[in-house]
Amino acid sequence: MPTLQPITSVLRSLWPRPRDPSALDYRIVAAVRSQAETYRGCTDQQLRTGTETLRAAVGNGRHLISPEVTVPGFALVCEATRRLLGMEFFDVQLLAGLALSRKAIAEMHTGEGKTLVAALPAFVYGLTSAGAHVMTVNTYLAERDYQLLAPVYRLLGLTVGSLRAHAPADEKRAAYACDVTYGPGYEFGFDYLRDQTALLARRRQVLGASYLRALRGELLPQSSTVQRGHPFAIVDEIDSVLLDEATTPLILSEGARRLARNAGIYIAALRAADRLAVGDDYVVDPAHNLVQLTDRGQQRIQEDLAKIPRQGLQRPWATYLEQALRARTLLRRDVDYIVEQEKILLVDKSTGRIFADRTLRLGLHQAIEALEQVPITAEQQPLARISRQRYFRLYGGLCGMTGTATGNEREFWAFYRLPVVRIPRRKPCHRHNLPTRFFTDRAAKMAAIAADVQHRTMTGQPILVGTRTIQQSVQLAQRFDQQGIPYQLLNGTQDAEEAEIVARAGQTGAVTIATNMAGRGTDIKLGTGVEARGGLHVIVSEPHESTRVDRQLIGRSARQGDPGSAQRFVAADDALIREHGPALGQQMRRLAGAHGEIPTDLSGPLLRLQRQVERLAYLRRQQLFAHDDWLDEVLARLAKDE
Repeated sequence: MPTLQPITSVLRSLWPRPRDPSALDYRIVAAVRSQAETYRGCTDQQLRTGTETLRAAVGNGRHLISPEVTVPGFALVCEATRRLLGMEFFDVQLLAGLALSRKAIAEMHTGEGKTLVAALPAFVYGLTSAGAHVMTVNTYLAERDYQLLAPVYRLLGLTVGSLRAHAPADEKRAAYACDVTYGPGYEFGFDYLRDQTALLARRRQVLGASYLRALRGELLPQSSTVQRGHPFAIVDEIDSVLLDEATTPLILSEGARRLARNAGIYIAALRAADRLAVGDDYVVDPAHNLVQLTDRGQQRIQEDLAKIPRQGLQRPWATYLEQALRARTLLRRDVDYIVEQEKILLVDKSTGRIFADRTLRLGLHQAIEALEQVPITAEQQPLARISRQRYFRLYGGLCGMTGTATGNEREFWAFYRLPVVRIPRRKPCHRHNLPTRFFTDRAAKMAAIAADVQHRTMTGQPILVGTRTIQQSVQLAQRFDQQGIPYQLLNGTQDAEEAEIVARAGQTGAVTIATNMAGRGTDIKLGTGVEARGGLHVIVSEPHESTRVDRQLIGRSARQGDPGSAQRFVAADDALIREHGPALGQQMRRLAGAHGEIPTDLSGPLLRLQRQVERLAYLRRQQLFAHDDWLDEVLARLAKDE
């Protein structure tokens, strides 16, 4: 039926499906292999000459993704990597490099070597001298990847730099001037905001100020900006960045953290909040993370106005009360934040990572400090902000890698025009996914997890227990202590020590408790004899709101053809069910069997609930995207009117 072809084409453009590498892609990979063989007899200088030849071809108009560039370019990277690191690229890595070079998302299974893959498009786009930005999820991974691959780029004649947080402007400017720049994704965004505030300040200078400084013999300031544009970005864990963190804007605040002069206001608000009654004086909406005073509550706080400290008020007194109530009723220690060295450190709920530099706005951070009785810091005033969606759309070219892109193709295409290419596994997967176990409450679930871990450790099988929150990690650790189970506990920091602990998670008898995203980017290698014991076993101790996070955790077992297994444990009072599916929780309690375990398989209803929550998250991101488009139109009109 030929008349349907145009309709089908339009539908695919609106909601493209992920595609697999084509026959042409495999022929290009074969050509790269052949070309790389010819480079084995070349000297280092001859390899650099090859780079200069490619750079000249690109400068003369040769398209970056043409085989005339990608084949010799990839081959040069392959040979330099083999020569310096003793590492060979696999075909699946070359296929992923092709997808990235074509501005797509490469869905690569965990353990397939994404670190090396990033070097392929980075080299190709580095030939333009406009700059290729390689973004990782944290500082540790950025520095690790930079240290590993910098010698490869330099051997081939490209310059490479690394972004350090809080580095001097000159150092950052030098890093951005390189052909390839590594850094955590958020640091690129904050540098953009710093540049924008610097440009705004320069435009506000008094007319003739620069001329007067020259007459006085004063040195004129160097360029106040550090970035030189947004040509091309390669984003690791791109779904985490563009989806999970999409609703968390990048906010640049002024000044260093200092003690608040008006600390008494937050303490008084907390005391006043403790005198209010839920339901009568205020209502709590956990689904939307809101607390609102009722009419009765508003009347009650008016009676206290004469007692509050007026000096230092920055907003209505009711707002201070509502923030104190939010800190008391909605935010939980070791879930939303931790207390460390008398400081409040925020926890990213979707990843479990701890961020020392982030603060909550509108006095909420100070309300938590008052609640936890730590020194109250001054509110930081925002200087500039940008949504992550808006920032990444500044780039002329964008691509990324993840193990969990399918299922979100529509959003990647609609928001960023990014297609998804599924990269095949290098070796078949031998993971054994065990049936999900369901329980009436968390206590029964924790007991079952501990019993399962104790049984498996007797066989020497290594176990990785993934938790949704730091609080849950601590609770499991306490139970393991009671039962005499040795373990390693990860606390959500993102550093070399964490990576080392995760790397040892595959050793015989190892038990590792970690938040779901802890140690991401670290390869877990199986110890001697572990394959015969079933490989690494992963326990998902609580379902996440996003099925992708569960899949990412499960994907840490059975990597690169190794054996492995995984199992999920679900309780009726888990956060997902408690907050979004109370009806499912009631059903689970009715079906309870012995020891609080439910014999019925409820995987179907659980998956539907997760899909429903994912849909709500998608709608929130869609609203933010629409707001960004509206803002672009307004700014364009204002610029036109000027």
